[in-house]
Amino acid sequence: MITGATSGFGRALADAALGVGDTVIGAARHPHRLKELVAAYPARAEALEFDVTDTHRAAEVVDAVWNRWGRVDVLVNNAGRTQVGALEETTDRELRDLFELHFFGPAALTRAVLPHMRRRGGGAVVQMSSVGGQVTAPGFGAYCATKFALEGLTETLAQEVDFGVRFLIVEPGAFRTGLFDRDAAHLSEPLPEYHATVGPTREYVRTGGGSQPGDPAKAARAILTALDAPAPPLRLVLGDDAVDGVQARIASLADELGRWEAVSRDTALD
Repeated sequence: MITGATSGFGRALADAALGVGDTVIGAARHPHRLKELVAAYPARAEALEFDVTDTHRAAEVVDAVWNRWGRVDVLVNNAGRTQVGALEETTDRELRDLFELHFFGPAALTRAVLPHMRRRGGGAVVQMSSVGGQVTAPGFGAYCATKFALEGLTETLAQEVDFGVRFLIVEPGAFRTGLFDRDAAHLSEPLPEYHATVGPTREYVRTGGGSQPGDPAKAARAILTALDAPAPPLRLVLGDDAVDGVQARIASLADELGRWEAVSRDTALD
């Protein structure tokens, strides 16, 4: 079951999974956009209308899929969008809407599928995060906050769930999806005070669509490889830019921790 299956990573994953013989339930706000996929695989592809921010329907939708097909081996929480704006530029509504899409929606679907997977004795949950789940950039504060939250929840799930369910956090860098398209990217109203810091990020999102180096089809195959591995990773970083960014962050954290270690440790009661 893949949310946001009509485009980008969701569509690439649907194509890849169907290509290796899996059955795919594509959940989307506009399921008619999956009609060609369903027509090509009428016995193994199904389109389902579902807005992941409608968390009250999460259990109902998962139960319906499980009852129809008898199992959900993999849940892929993929639906998402880009948000650019300094915190001072970002409205409360914009911030809350993004958390509904990137955090509360996936949390509700994961919570809904876990009882089924527990009774069946296994399964996998894929959380489509981002390199922004570890590496920040000016203007991506709200976006990164949602991904940091999703990763923290998922890392904890991997520690507390001990009945055969695996979790995979996927952290792509810049891939040639529609994430920067007009209907996918949301730009907060700019303030002139943030032109120097957030301006370049806003311009990159406005004009960078179609120039990203990553191939979504290769990303989808990498995700399937990780899911099929005997010892799958908790995090799968995808793309040169993402690997470089995460490595730089790890080095920076280690350096800062080392420089302040003595102060940090000298805080115990005498």
